[in-house]
Amino acid sequence: MATNINAEALKESPIPDAIAPQPQQSKQTVDPYNVSGEIGEDGVMKAIDYKKLVEEFGTKLIDDELLARFERLTGKRPHHFLRRGIVFSHRDFEIILDRYERGEPFFLYTGRGPSSDSVHVGHTIPFEFTKWLQDAFDVPLVIMMTDDEKYLFSEKRSIREVQGYCNSNAKDIIAIGFDPKKTFIFSDYQFMGGAFYENVTRLSKHITLNQARAIFGFDGSTNIGKIHFGAIQGASSWASSFPHIFGDNEKETVAIPCLIPCAIDQDPYFRMTRDVSARLNYEGTKYAKPSLIHSSFLPALQGPGTKMSASIDESAIFMRDTPNQIKNKINKYAFSGGKVSQEEHRAEGGNTEVDVAYQYLKFFLEDDEELEKIKVSYEKGDLLTGEIKAICIKHLQEYVAAFQERRAKVDDEAVKLFMQTRPLSWVGNPNPTRTIPIREKTEGDAEAGGDGKLTKNQLKKLEKQKQIEAKKAQKEKEKAEAAAAAAASS
Repeated sequence: MATNINAEALKESPIPDAIAPQPQQSKQTVDPYNVSGEIGEDGVMKAIDYKKLVEEFGTKLIDDELLARFERLTGKRPHHFLRRGIVFSHRDFEIILDRYERGEPFFLYTGRGPSSDSVHVGHTIPFEFTKWLQDAFDVPLVIMMTDDEKYLFSEKRSIREVQGYCNSNAKDIIAIGFDPKKTFIFSDYQFMGGAFYENVTRLSKHITLNQARAIFGFDGSTNIGKIHFGAIQGASSWASSFPHIFGDNEKETVAIPCLIPCAIDQDPYFRMTRDVSARLNYEGTKYAKPSLIHSSFLPALQGPGTKMSASIDESAIFMRDTPNQIKNKINKYAFSGGKVSQEEHRAEGGNTEVDVAYQYLKFFLEDDEELEKIKVSYEKGDLLTGEIKAICIKHLQEYVAAFQERRAKVDDEAVKLFMQTRPLSWVGNPNPTRTIPIREKTEGDAEAGGDGKLTKNQLKKLEKQKQIEAKKAQKEKEKAEAAAAAAASS
């Protein structure tokens, strides 16, 4: 059975257990720069506790009611990421559904920090889900390539190196299958300027050094580029940053919100942006706060509580890997939830909560019934570790091979097309209704906090508006009935 191997330690000589340093107990850490599970008293790292993150971050769990509404509005069955709780949390997703139901504009925004010449399977998760959302809603999408971030946050990488990664990673993203007619990919180094830079400065002016320290853990030795980067990432969530897509009427575009599909470690950037958005207006029009929908992490091969790293080859399945490399990595490094001996495993069964092969199947096996059969069989001990790994290898090989076939068709001209500053074309909801109150544009919205909820004052005004509209509707009804009666008597 495979054990939890530290990828960095593979390069060094083994340390005898008697003198090996024992990990100290610590809490889980999830932020834009660090992801690790809690280390218990026994020195073993636990899986990420996502319910605890929801409580700490102040987000909302995605429930059955929200999924049912999404399916009713779009006619699309929720993605298996949603059905299985892989995409599990949100901020104001209901506001996006309100706008879709009314046929009002919104857009999708996600990004990638190019840190290697190939993405790994963990990187593809938010992009696969983003494509699915774009197809379901039929809305424009902007994809930010944060090449500046990867230079600022690295002691070794040069600007030219990260720009090279940017081009390669853009091809990887295009290979997911995005539609160029409604997708704009941009490099920060290339696109920074004009309306986008205006918003960067507008946002950065409202972020204090103390806030940056509190949110991101910066200290006196942090370079000012890192401190400023949050404003760059946040400004991409404002539609007014992209006049070539949404037009140059800022009074209209500042009110257009975006939905950001991302891993939950990116949430702090947009909590900060939402807070600033709630305080800004353009000629009386409030800035729309970005909405978010969060995914969990595809664990590293080393097991629960870890995250794949682009800089550690043994931690991840890369989209450039050959079928044989995938097989060898899973068999050699994938943490097992099985027992030490076959006899013990047959008697007690395996633990799917920590088994990496099973966890990968949750992401890449779409058939719910087949996944459940595998889960039950492994937990009963009927399915052995080698067998569940073989199933995982098969599905990963198929997934990566299909990607590589599409990737081979993406050339530099395709990258130029996606990165060209140009109008986009989309339809949105083909059958909108306008029966839902427009919450984002109510007069008291300036009093709303970063959580996107309506204040008591807003609710009172909304109720008053409903009563006025009900009285008008009743008068119209009575007038129509009187007219009909007069016509019948004449």
